[in-house]
Amino acid sequence: MIDNGLTVENDGAMATIETTARTLRITLTPAERVLGLLRDLEVPLTAVRSAEVVPDGPAAARGLRAPGLGLPGLRKIGTWRRRGKRTFVSVRRGPAVRLGLAGQRFDAALVSAPDPAAVVAAVPGART
Repeated sequence: MIDNGLTVENDGAMATIETTARTLRITLTPAERVLGLLRDLEVPLTAVRSAEVVPDGPAAARGLRAPGLGLPGLRKIGTWRRRGKRTFVSVRRGPAVRLGLAGQRFDAALVSAPDPAAVVAAVPGART
């Protein structure tokens, strides 16, 4: 089952990931919204098809940035596109969570988290 009310907060300078019984919400900081030209992302948990931990967030962002910010090896924020797929990205160096999404504006989300395993565990039925 899901740990309702899971909130994984970063150091205040990064996105916050929250789950409820029905939704997963990624809340960006004001700076991330401006630099990445993104809005907060909220999706129903039923739309999350997969969840996995990736060891290096910036390296896991594949494709072309359009629009957003990319500092090689350090920080990536924005929309990454490749072959008809769009990925919501807000990552720093270090571990991150990759979420596969279905029927949403983005096909995937890649977000840094201090405890990515806790986020993956909070997504019911997601295949890793």
